[in-house]
Amino acid sequence: MSLLQAAREVRENAYAPYSKFKVGAAIRGKSGVIYRGVNVENVAYPEGTCAEAGAIAAMVAAGETELIEVAVIADSPTPVPPCGGCRQKLAEFGRGEVPVTLATTGGERLDTTVGELLPGRFDISHMDNC
Repeated sequence: MSLLQAAREVRENAYAPYSKFKVGAAIRGKSGVIYRGVNVENVAYPEGTCAEAGAIAAMVAAGETELIEVAVIADSPTPVPPCGGCRQKLAEFGRGEVPVTLATTGGERLDTTVGELLPGRFDISHMDNC
């Protein structure tokens, strides 16, 4: 199964009763295993979680800490990029050259990388003196 197909399938499980904006994400760990996540809304809006964060949490819960590929899909006119927080989360577990596919349920896609999504990222090298 392709990573984008995995994201497309899991998207149906998103919990988005307020916005109706369902997002699915799938990431491939270094082991080759695919981890999936969906957005989960909460009536107290700031308490929701993003699909990318859910997929990362599933990967970490399984004992992996490096991702090598990302796919995100939503029912949107154009491909939806990860929010700023999720960009930093992806950068925590993926190198700059990690491919990221952003897609719509209608078939439009944008291929990019973690580094292009978050140039000048904050990483462990900034903490060498700690």
